[in-house]
Amino acid sequence: MTKYWLIKSEPDVFSIDDLAKADKKTTYWDGVRNYQARNFIRDDMKIGDKVLYYHSNCVPMGAAGICEVVKESYPDFSAFDKKDPHYDPKSKKDNPTWYMVDVKFLEKFKNIVPLAEIKNNPKLSEMKLIQRGNRLSVMPITKAEFEEIASMAKSK
Repeated sequence: MTKYWLIKSEPDVFSIDDLAKADKKTTYWDGVRNYQARNFIRDDMKIGDKVLYYHSNCVPMGAAGICEVVKESYPDFSAFDKKDPHYDPKSKKDNPTWYMVDVKFLEKFKNIVPLAEIKNNPKLSEMKLIQRGNRLSVMPITKAEFEEIASMAKSK
């Protein structure tokens, strides 16, 4: 059964355009260092799951496109590299703490669906993204939320 997700990235770090330009339009989603987000990656994200790609910490913040999971969780190798900004000395190759999945670009929205519009849409009032204090970089969303945001993008 397909699940739906939202992943956040700062566009100056790795944007939807960067994903579209990546080899085979695919990349690993590394650097997640929150246990709840890690659990979603490790335990719940499956091949074929659909993902809203969200640009965060920018103006405007919002949904920028769609990708999908093409490889299920495996140890995040950036945690083992002392030169990597995501290095974690507590994570060991034989007992990894952090995981990642591979995602593939499917679509860039013609216009970003801004957070303000998401917040103002009554159909999205229960969405985890807009709940106070939710700063997860990976979070589940419902099929209805996914479809509503995709519909909002098409109507722009």
